[in-house]
Amino acid sequence: MRRICWEMRRIMRIFTAQMRRIDAPYIHQRPTWPNFTWDHEKVLPFVSQVRHKQGKLKGYMEFLGFTLRNETTLHTLSLDVLKSTEIEGVFLNPEQVRSSIARQLGMDIAGLVKADRHIDGVVEMMLDATQRYNQPLSKDRLFDWHAALFPTGRSGMHKITVGHWRTHEKGPMQVVSGAMGKERVHFEAPEAKRLEKEMKLFLKWFNSKRAPDEVLRSAIAHLWFVTIHPFDDGNGRMARAIADMALAAADGSSQRFYSMSAQIRVERKGYYDILEKVQKGDLDITLWLLWYLNCLNRALDVTDHLLNRVLEKTRFWDKHLNTTINERQRLMINKLFDGFEGKLSSSKWAKIAKCSADTALRDIQDLIVKRILKKENAGGRSTNYELRKRNHNK
Repeated sequence: MRRICWEMRRIMRIFTAQMRRIDAPYIHQRPTWPNFTWDHEKVLPFVSQVRHKQGKLKGYMEFLGFTLRNETTLHTLSLDVLKSTEIEGVFLNPEQVRSSIARQLGMDIAGLVKADRHIDGVVEMMLDATQRYNQPLSKDRLFDWHAALFPTGRSGMHKITVGHWRTHEKGPMQVVSGAMGKERVHFEAPEAKRLEKEMKLFLKWFNSKRAPDEVLRSAIAHLWFVTIHPFDDGNGRMARAIADMALAAADGSSQRFYSMSAQIRVERKGYYDILEKVQKGDLDITLWLLWYLNCLNRALDVTDHLLNRVLEKTRFWDKHLNTTINERQRLMINKLFDGFEGKLSSSKWAKIAKCSADTALRDIQDLIVKRILKKENAGGRSTNYELRKRNHNK
């Protein structure tokens, strides 16, 4: 009889556990939410690897001059803003982003263009996160970020609640893909009535810095915030800004030399896949931490390439300090160093530099004579040009 009772209790426990899993398909519905756990033995070696690369990079940057550090920071912050928005399918004007960052940081750079209001807002959010990384994160600060992201009160053509938590009026907040009638729900966020309590708990944790390491705080904060999904729109961008804030604290510096958002953009599909998997799992977030740390590792590796480009650009302008170069030529040379998309032709030059085709050709021929540009070897119907980057020290 005792044996039968024991078996019945065991079956009931299994049944209850299964029913809980059915009733709690998302991580935030688990009874122990948000008490995250992870396998320290698996995670800590990757934390150590990231920390070693961060320290090595920071030490290297300290040996570089003020101008070069500023150029690297400007380039990295521009990547952060551009790529974080691209992850959400929003594409910004790179020149306006760069100009907005330079202007707001007080950098004296020639050829700055006027930025649109919404670009200034995205930049303001990112700079507030990374330049004031040691200041507490508050509800009002998040509301200010959100208002900066959506200055018109709209996301595209849709009116949204700006500068406040989302409300219940529009129904549940869902991440959905697929054609109408064949939608697939990837994730459903907590009900609006829970947001005040959820965000109070999140902010208390984030400001207390109770994570064992700032890099882990960055990863956990990213997942936690994007799971709560407290706003009508912009949650992904804000989650990445909060993550960058923690990474700046990990570096102990407001100067940014690597871009996590740029690497996430490269690995976008994996990013969304791991978020969906973890958000439908239990409170063990080992898989998320490992993915995040490996992605950050690769972002730090990419920085080597970035630094080489910045160094090459700086050496170029040092060498040509006394070379006569007009503003159109300076603009186009900088674009080529910063990663010009596609091939450079005289027609593209004219369009970007806003000049006639004849003027563009004269600009190009002048730089060829000065051994700054050369014709590309590849044949074709149109003539394309490229920098003599590898020869500028000769």
